[in-house]
Amino acid sequence: MDPQAPKKRGRKPKPKEDKKDEPKMKESTTTKRTAHQHAVDDKYTHWKSLVPVLYDWLANHNLVWPSLSCRWGPQLEQATYKNRQRLYLSEQTDGSVPNTLVIANCEVVKPRVAAAEHISQFNEEARSPFVKKHKTIIHPGEVNRIRELPQNTKIVATHTDSPDVLIWDVEAQPNRHAVLGATNSRPDLILTGHQDNAEFALAMCPTEPYVLSGGKDKSVVLWSIQDHITSSATDPATAKSAGSSGSIIKQSPKPGDGNDKAADGPSVGPRGIYNGHEDTVEDVTFCPSRSSVALVMTHALYYGMLELAQAQSLRSADNSVRMFDRRNLTSNGVGSPINKFEGHSAAVLCVQWSPDKSSVFGSSAEDGLLNIWDYEKVGKKVEQGPRTTNYPAGLFFQHAGHRDKVVDFHWNASDPWTVVSVSDDCDSTGGGGTLQIWRMSDLIYRPQDEVLAELEKFKAHSLCILCLKLQNDCIQGALTWVV
Repeated sequence: MDPQAPKKRGRKPKPKEDKKDEPKMKESTTTKRTAHQHAVDDKYTHWKSLVPVLYDWLANHNLVWPSLSCRWGPQLEQATYKNRQRLYLSEQTDGSVPNTLVIANCEVVKPRVAAAEHISQFNEEARSPFVKKHKTIIHPGEVNRIRELPQNTKIVATHTDSPDVLIWDVEAQPNRHAVLGATNSRPDLILTGHQDNAEFALAMCPTEPYVLSGGKDKSVVLWSIQDHITSSATDPATAKSAGSSGSIIKQSPKPGDGNDKAADGPSVGPRGIYNGHEDTVEDVTFCPSRSSVALVMTHALYYGMLELAQAQSLRSADNSVRMFDRRNLTSNGVGSPINKFEGHSAAVLCVQWSPDKSSVFGSSAEDGLLNIWDYEKVGKKVEQGPRTTNYPAGLFFQHAGHRDKVVDFHWNASDPWTVVSVSDDCDSTGGGGTLQIWRMSDLIYRPQDEVLAELEKFKAHSLCILCLKLQNDCIQGALTWVV
C-alpha cells in the first residue's frame, strides 16, 4: 500500500459471515484494548451524567451502518414545540446490501422545551424517535461526502470512489428498496473532469450554483450547474417549500437503451481545472464572502482552511487547528498562524464555522471529541471559580458523546446552535455507529452578565441556586472533566 495514500475517514464494515474466520488476537493486545475500552466507557458515563446540565436538548440515534457524512436539508415545518427538517446521511455497507444515500425526517425540539431529566435517558443501542427514514437512494459506490447547494438544499452533491461528482435532486428521486442486486439510482447530473478518483474534497458555493472538487489527480475542478437547474431552484420561496412536485434539475431526453451513456444521467464538463498541488487534494471550500475565492487542503501538507471575513483556520497533522489572517499571507499563500487551537489528542477530521456567531467554529477528530471554539476568547482572562484548570485557549465547549472518531458534523442554519454529528463507534454501540443531534445550554454561550441577570430573577428557586453555582464552577469550567 502506498504510504502517502490518504486514509479513509471511516471504517469499512466487515462482512458478518467472516467474523468466525478472524484469527484470535494475542492476549497482550486484547488486554490493552480492554483497558482502553474501560477508559472510554468511564469517560462516557461521566459525560452522560452531566448531559442535563450541559445540554438544552440531545437525541442519540444508533445507526444500522456506518456513515461518513451528515448534512442538514431544508426545514419542512415549524410547530409550537419542535420543527421538522430533512437530514441527509450516508450508509457504508459491507456489500450484503447496496450503499445508500438516506433522506431522513428529523424533529428538532425547540430551545428550552425538553425536560432536563429526560434528555439523558436514552438507550445507546436504540433508534431515536426524532429521526425517521423518509427515502433511500441506491448510490453507485460508497458515499464519502455529502454537500448541499446553499441556494436550494434539495440539491446535493456526493463523492464516491470515482473521478465523478454526482448531483441529486433528492425530492424528485424515487424511493428505492436497498436489497442485494438492486440497480443503482440514476443521478440527475454527473460532473466530469477529474482524471483520478475524487473522494472527499467537495464544496458548494454559498452564493451561486458552483461545485468545487479536489482529487487524487492533484487538481481542483470547478463546475457551474446554472444552466442545468430550473429558475425555481434558486428562488428562495421555492427552495424553502416542503416537498416538490417535480424535478428542479432540467431533464435530458430519455435514453434509447440501457447502454446509452445518458442512462447514467447527463454529463457536465468543467468550467475550470486548477493545478499546482503536489499530492491529493483532501479538502476544498469557497470563501463565504467571495464566490471567486476558494481554499484548498492537500494531502501532502495535510492541512485545510476555512475562511471567514479576513480570517482563516487550518487543521494540521499535529492534532491542532490553526488560524491565519488572509491579509498577512504572502503571494504564494505562506504565512504564520495568528492563533493555534490545541484541544485534540488525535488527527482532526473536520472543521466548520458556526453560522450563529462569526468568531465560533467547531472541530472534530479521531479522539471522539467535537470541540467548540471562540477565537474572541483567546487571550481574555477568565475567572474559573473554586476549581482552577488550564484548558486550551479559546475552547468553551466539548461534546464528548461519541466513543470513537467523529467523522463529520454540521451546524444547523435553521435552528441556532444546533449540531448534527456522526461517529464511527461501531464496536462500542453494537451497531453501525452513532448519530447525535444536540444543542448546548444557552447558559454556556450567552454573555455571563446576561445569564446571571436572568437567574437573579429566580434566585429564590432552589434549582436556580444550583444554576448560579454551576455558572462559575461548571459553565466556565465545563471542560474540566474531559480536558
